[in-house]
Amino acid sequence: MDERARRDLALLNSIAEDEHLTQRTLSSKLGIALGLTNIYLKRFVHKGYMKCVSVQPNRLSYLLTPKGIAEKARLTYEFWEYSLHLYHGVRQHLRTVLGELVARGAERVAIYGTGEAAELAYLSLKELGLEPVAVFDRQADRAFLGMPVRALCEESAVQYEAMIMATLENPERLIAELISQGVAEDRLVTLRPPNDQSPELEDRSHGPSRGRTDGSS
Repeated sequence: MDERARRDLALLNSIAEDEHLTQRTLSSKLGIALGLTNIYLKRFVHKGYMKCVSVQPNRLSYLLTPKGIAEKARLTYEFWEYSLHLYHGVRQHLRTVLGELVARGAERVAIYGTGEAAELAYLSLKELGLEPVAVFDRQADRAFLGMPVRALCEESAVQYEAMIMATLENPERLIAELISQGVAEDRLVTLRPPNDQSPELEDRSHGPSRGRTDGSS
């Protein structure tokens, strides 16, 4: 599912949830420029996905048409089909990588991130009979699946052989960030293999993978 299709779905969902959204609010919600939001809305009206209704002076309401509802359903199905394919690939990759670590006796694994991708990493660990030794994130002082979330500055106090970077986005920036804060590059495990060219899923969490470690502590 490409970026444009995901954005179309996000816009259709937003209109379905609140037909009184202003263009400015919609722009902020989608994270795109106001002018681009206006272009998207005009395109959807032109395609017959929605119609504009004047509810008061200088105020429009956007209503999904039957054609728009059908398009939202089609894109939702496409999104979930893509998501299931991606998540299956991630779990298969993690089972392979983590299984190799366990075979070498390296069983202490940490997770960086606390979103849906981190839940996927946690489930993959559980399938191998492992519990994460620590969970790190930019925002600490809270809990994730019953475990305290720690700041990365505490990383040196934790014994671990690998750290799963729980992000479905391109990981290069996060890799650089973690290395700059003292995490050894050969301990980093990403969620997808290096040759995975699938577009990223918007993951509401903290992606292609180096996926190999040497098991050193």
